[in-house]
Amino acid sequence: MLKVGNMKAMADYYHRALALDVVAEADGGQYLGRGTTPLVHLQPAGNLRIPGSGEAGLFHTALLFNHQSALAATVATAARYNPQAFAGSADHLVSEAFYFTDPEGNGIELYWDRPRDQWKWKNGEVEMATLSLPPQRYLESHLSEESVTEQRNAAAGVGHVHLQVGEIRAAEKFYVNTLGFEKSAGFHGQALFVSAGGYHHHMAMNVWNSRGAGPRKDTLGLGEVLIQVPGKDDVGALAERLAHHGIAVAATGAEIQFADPWKNRIRVSVDSVQSGH
Repeated sequence: MLKVGNMKAMADYYHRALALDVVAEADGGQYLGRGTTPLVHLQPAGNLRIPGSGEAGLFHTALLFNHQSALAATVATAARYNPQAFAGSADHLVSEAFYFTDPEGNGIELYWDRPRDQWKWKNGEVEMATLSLPPQRYLESHLSEESVTEQRNAAAGVGHVHLQVGEIRAAEKFYVNTLGFEKSAGFHGQALFVSAGGYHHHMAMNVWNSRGAGPRKDTLGLGEVLIQVPGKDDVGALAERLAHHGIAVAATGAEIQFADPWKNRIRVSVDSVQSGH
């Protein structure tokens, strides 16, 4: 969930630039996504300030596309909407990624995963890199009339969420040792990538802009990160583990809420699709 200052501008960006439609509305906010699947929750919070670049919080939300053509279509609409919002692109070996910034400074990654059998693992960590990925050449190779026409029907999901934190060692202690994610990669004490089920990363943390940052104040930007697990037993087990580590937990039915060391709010709930509801 993102707390936003200018709801009209932000909703217009996610709708027109990223081709997401309103899936649901509640309390003045909007859930935008593809089909019936919400991907981004925008919640008005006009009295808050935009966070400084060195503060803890959101680095980017990453939207994952099933096909290169679908990724290319959304890269094209985002680039046309505001060319200045384009922040770069990279071949990460496991994925192909393009980066943008929304009107209130929140980072966005649009990406496609290479097949898992092409990922390489060494000493328990997945090999990732940052190699050149020229955007124009990518669009020439993968953008088609059909992918543009069918853009809003193409499935997409939140592949991962990447946070800015104050210290990597503390992030690993919390997200790996306490929450139970597996460490999938590290980067010279500057970044940490964690996952479940052998994915390259479901969450990441870095200190590139925020080394030494303390707990967050209430600002625009990241409101909470939603993590979905298969069943109620998983939620209960996590609640017990958090309590064992002295982490304050608010429990509401089939979900729990808590904060990481930088006061990034985390909500864990049961995945209704996996649970069959």
